[in-house]
Amino acid sequence: MKYHFIGICGAGMSAVAKLLVDKGETVTGSDEGFYPPISDYLVENKIPCTTPFSPANIPDDVDYIVIGKHAKLVPEENDEVRVAFEKGVPILSFPQVLNQLTQEKENTVAVGSYGKSTCTALLSWCLEINHKDPSYFIGALPLTPHSNARIGNGKEFILEGDEYPSSNWDMTSKFLFLNPKNLLITALAHDHVNIFPTHEDYLKPFIKLINQLPKEGKLVMCLDDETIQVTLLTISREIITYGLTPNALYRAEKIEFGLVSSFDLMKGTERITRLTTSLLGKHNIQNIVGVSALLLETEKITIEELMHGISSFKGIVRRLDRKSEKTTIPVYEGFGSSVDKARSAIEAIKLHFPQRRLVTVFEPHTFSWRNRAALHWYDTAFQDVDHVFMYKPPEHGSGTHDQLTLDEIGEKVRASGIEVTSFENTATGLIELINQTQESDVILILSSGGMDGLIPQTIAALEEKFPILTP
Repeated sequence: MKYHFIGICGAGMSAVAKLLVDKGETVTGSDEGFYPPISDYLVENKIPCTTPFSPANIPDDVDYIVIGKHAKLVPEENDEVRVAFEKGVPILSFPQVLNQLTQEKENTVAVGSYGKSTCTALLSWCLEINHKDPSYFIGALPLTPHSNARIGNGKEFILEGDEYPSSNWDMTSKFLFLNPKNLLITALAHDHVNIFPTHEDYLKPFIKLINQLPKEGKLVMCLDDETIQVTLLTISREIITYGLTPNALYRAEKIEFGLVSSFDLMKGTERITRLTTSLLGKHNIQNIVGVSALLLETEKITIEELMHGISSFKGIVRRLDRKSEKTTIPVYEGFGSSVDKARSAIEAIKLHFPQRRLVTVFEPHTFSWRNRAALHWYDTAFQDVDHVFMYKPPEHGSGTHDQLTLDEIGEKVRASGIEVTSFENTATGLIELINQTQESDVILILSSGGMDGLIPQTIAALEEKFPILTP
């Protein structure tokens, strides 16, 4: 069959496109822009992408058209989308494609307001490296496994689930198409305020998802999250809890933090094993405990296989991965799509680099960061940061909500006692950043966007000014 993807350069869309290629289908795509890392991913997997949007991109003999949620993909603003709807062939969202691809599998789904990409990748890696031949769909680019999407011959299908609407014509949350046999919920902090105005609105699709679970399925939830603690009281099925709190069934004890960290994995009063990881931060210990709980409770792998999977897992691109080994300045990138994700990244860097001055390069990219209703986030978002270099908020979608300006955001952060350098073009920002960087700094990049090329420019400039000299 021939599929055409409109908006293929999203992480989820490109991953689903690869799954179809793995199945032997023919896939073409289009998007408004074409840039790394997704552009490299599409080229590597021999999936053609045409830019910009145009009705001419749609093959005459296409069988299905898959339309993404973002990048002005509504008929009134995009002629390619308009023609797609006029063509008379089936129109799908990518969660609907996932629904079709997973019908014959045993689906394990990881969801939550943060940590779900890491947990999905870690679940997939633990099965793959132990020769279980899983299928998986990860909404980010992992370092391990070596792809974010794969069709395997095993019975397991590991999926990252997203609460965001599946398409511009269907407000159903994406994860409600995934038919979970087992479910891991990491956190339920209020997110996507442009779609879910209240916390109660945000929780509704998660409750629907829980109610989809079969009686024999496993529900694993993080007890560290305050909302989950309350939500547990409303759920009438067995729940396996995990976290860093002493009240969790599965938990971490005797944690030793370093560039390689270790901890005892506990179940109740029983010490199961000691695990080691190269991932940074308490939040990643929490993620590992949750994944361990699900894999052991479902008996998908042994304790020895779990130890091997955890110790060899390298993490995910843009989830506190070190960006260069060629500069004396440690540079890490965190996925800063919400205040909770930003805080976990900041806390992890301070935990592992307590003696260094923390400089954060930040872009308020998501609607949540840019929405006036979330202005209070900035009162505490950058606590423990010594200096914030803040890039302007993007303009796409600004008319759909009450958008903050760069000056308003900068003043709010300054009012919290943090030093801020705001900039509206990348060249100016890069000059300021490099001029003010000190040998004793650690740099954390926080965004969910591309920062208009600032990220690779920053890394190259730091490598030039602060190189690691080899004898």
